[in-house]
Amino acid sequence: MLDARVPARRAMVGACLAGSALPCAAADGGLERGDTAWMLTATALVLFMTIPGLSLFYGGLVRSRNVLSILMQCFALTCLISIIWLIVGYSLAFSSGSGFIGGLSKAMFAGVTQEAMSGTIPETAFSLFQLTFAIITPALVLGGFAERMRFSACLLFSALWLLAVYLPVCHWVWGGGWLQALGVKDFAGGIVVHITAGVGALTAAVVLGPRRGFPGQPFAPHNMTLTVAGAGMLWVGWFGFNGGSALAANGDAAMAMLVTHIAASAGALTWLAAEWVRYGKPSMLGAVTGMVAGLGTITPASGFVGPAGALVIGIAAGLLCFFATNFMKRALEIDDSLDVFPVHGVGGFLGTIATGVFASNALGIFSGQEDISIAHQLGVQALGAVSGVAYTAVVTWGVLKIVNAITRLRVTADEETEGLDLVLHNERGYDL
Repeated sequence: MLDARVPARRAMVGACLAGSALPCAAADGGLERGDTAWMLTATALVLFMTIPGLSLFYGGLVRSRNVLSILMQCFALTCLISIIWLIVGYSLAFSSGSGFIGGLSKAMFAGVTQEAMSGTIPETAFSLFQLTFAIITPALVLGGFAERMRFSACLLFSALWLLAVYLPVCHWVWGGGWLQALGVKDFAGGIVVHITAGVGALTAAVVLGPRRGFPGQPFAPHNMTLTVAGAGMLWVGWFGFNGGSALAANGDAAMAMLVTHIAASAGALTWLAAEWVRYGKPSMLGAVTGMVAGLGTITPASGFVGPAGALVIGIAAGLLCFFATNFMKRALEIDDSLDVFPVHGVGGFLGTIATGVFASNALGIFSGQEDISIAHQLGVQALGAVSGVAYTAVVTWGVLKIVNAITRLRVTADEETEGLDLVLHNERGYDL
């Protein structure tokens, strides 16, 4: 069983930064070097998930004429989001404000000095760790419109989407907002990261329309070696993503890493089994996609559930996300290029709901650490998940319309055929 005190540490620190009356851990013991060292390590691991992990994962999945454009988008996005985070992002997410959004008291990192503390770690470490989450979330959205959005539109969309979608939802859940006040449980980003990224990607895919040739033309990954390498980096980096969300080097962090690994393994094996039964052969692409589904689904639950619960969540993720992916492409014919919604959106929603069950300490071997009413917590989790879906869909649609009014969203048909690498960057991913 996990220690029941520390999974609430993120909420406590968020409320402390937002100016809540809740006590901060720093008032008791000040800086803990072990916690700080772990958080610095976790921060590096989460940044590693985007550059190079997600970059290579996505880069291998697109066609060869677009590989450099994906790498460019991930790299440029990392730089852009970092500057926005410095100017207003961190403040809007984690300073005191309303239940909807934070204020500007920490704009330009005002007051975030070497001596400033959040819990047992420096506030600089906390803010940098949170920045890596703000980077990877819009980077995940890139997969929904891969191979067809103009670079200028991509940058403008990502900046506005961060401000209008990610920061408010982050504040709702982690920064003292209304969902946090209701008691929603989202340890590392089922709502904040995966639901927003998945729904944002789906909305973008629908607004932009499919790639030329979809659904009849095959869009096979051009380099599975890159994708598998990136997938391995994501898996390892996810230990920082979920384990770091304990905000301390303790049993919570260790348990979060353990259940993360179990869910990833179960998700990969389940996807392989489903693929084997349905198509006669298991694929490497199926293995890594199932792994990501397991990782995304366990994310909101990782600080609240035990190993047996993680096994169930991982198996459910592999099955549900497998069928959602096939349904999206074959039945609905929606060209979410890199399956962001059926993997991250569906997985994030499933994990958020499953947290309401497997976080309970009343399930025997499948128990988590929380003394909760499952029925009540399921209602809270469902409200959080549905609110994240609805808000993200509406606001993402609005952001896309604004961007399109400023600068054209899509490349032309001829430019799409030629490939974004040459058209937008005058470079090739490969010079053969």
